[in-house]
Amino acid sequence: MPFVVLESNLPASSFSEDFLKRFCSVTAAALGKPEDQRMNMVMHPGLPMLVGGSCAPCVLVSVSAISVTDTAEKNKEHSAKIFGFLTKELSLAEDIVIQFLELQPHQVGKKGTVMSFL
Repeated sequence: MPFVVLESNLPASSFSEDFLKRFCSVTAAALGKPEDQRMNMVMHPGLPMLVGGSCAPCVLVSVSAISVTDTAEKNKEHSAKIFGFLTKELSLAEDIVIQFLELQPHQVGKKGTVMSFL
């Protein structure tokens, strides 16, 4: 049950509903999760942001998930796929930063319980 948050100083017009759906598909495939049942995404465009000392157009992505963000090898693969999509779609080169956070099943609630019991 991944949680993906994309924050950017790019305007909201840079992120259509179609972009969100395609980004969901790419991220779900990268993480090996079914997009229609498990993916949770939020986008926050138009934010005042600074990355690497610059206020140039940029994107920060946080990916929190259970058991798929727990090794450097996995995250290297995830990063390449997510980075590839975002650089192509948004015409950004180096101003994309991705943070991977490993969640434990007891840290995610659903259906009045936590994933440990589902």
